[in-house]
Amino acid sequence: MPRPIQAFIHLDALRHNLARARAAAPDAKVWAIVKANAYGHGIERVFEGLRGADGFALLDLGEAERVRALGWRGPILLLEGVFDPRDLELCSRLGLWHVVHEARQIDWLAMHKTHAPHRVFLKMNSGMNRLGFRPEAYRAAWARLDALPQVEEITLITHFSDADGPRGIASQLALFNATTRDLPGERSVANSAATLRHIRDAGLRSDWVRPGIAVYGSAPDFPEHDAAHWGLRPTMTLRSHLIGLQQLQAGDTVGYGSAFTADRAMRIGVVACGYADGYMRLAPTGTPVLVDGVRTRLVGRVSMDMLTVDLEPVHQAGLAPDLGSEVTLWGQAGNGAMLGIDEVARAAGTVGYELMCALAPRVPVEVRD
Repeated sequence: MPRPIQAFIHLDALRHNLARARAAAPDAKVWAIVKANAYGHGIERVFEGLRGADGFALLDLGEAERVRALGWRGPILLLEGVFDPRDLELCSRLGLWHVVHEARQIDWLAMHKTHAPHRVFLKMNSGMNRLGFRPEAYRAAWARLDALPQVEEITLITHFSDADGPRGIASQLALFNATTRDLPGERSVANSAATLRHIRDAGLRSDWVRPGIAVYGSAPDFPEHDAAHWGLRPTMTLRSHLIGLQQLQAGDTVGYGSAFTADRAMRIGVVACGYADGYMRLAPTGTPVLVDGVRTRLVGRVSMDMLTVDLEPVHQAGLAPDLGSEVTLWGQAGNGAMLGIDEVARAAGTVGYELMCALAPRVPVEVRD
């Protein structure tokens, strides 16, 4: 039989979370963000769950080709734009919309020969300081694009750096609004956190919202709020089983480096899951795990193919875990118990995004409706 580890993708949760984003911004169109292979879920696996979106946004031309191959005929947006002038040929052929965030991309458009003009999203660097034209250069960039016959329509776009925290969006939004005052065109400014927390703030207009992590069931502002607070459901579950049992005595150690020492007699279980499956090697003792739906903790160091868990809380819950018992690393246990991916990630000093994206190719994946 195959090794007992498996991931599940929940299409009903994807549909639900997309609907939650739409309900939060009822006057806006919604991008389904499927960059990074749909945050590790797999573009082909999530497509049926997300086809209710108004468009798909991603990074790579290869990803865009995959979405078109699935039969999608609506908008597809390249969030980082094109990386080479030849990319514009594929944009013309596939009808791709693309972000323009630096002058060289405008130069390439000016030289591009196309029968169908392009829809472009002109990006402002309003304080994130990654991509985009600075405010003082933004209107000149807009004027250059507006003068090109290769450009059909210009959407105004920026990205908030602190929509998920106490600093908020006020300063960036004010700068964006002041700079784009009286410029025509639709606007796209709200990511997951802005969509859920700020969409009704004064002065915020987002004709297109870009919910990324929220669509995949993770809270964009964890730990201030968890996924349940926003009415989100987990879209990925990672489960395995116990493949070994050990009875420890006080003073016994566990795993490489003897990173955990038992302070009393205790029973531990060995789980078929390790960092080669995408679990975090640096997850410390205490990271939450579910065994037979009961919350317990990881003990010792995560190795390539295995990790170890404390079985005492499971016994205390009146269960008798044994070889083959179900272990939920994140997501939904067989009995319906939930372990939020954000909570697991926080224990390991990372974010839910990384756990999703790190799921290893060797882990079998089942899509469930």
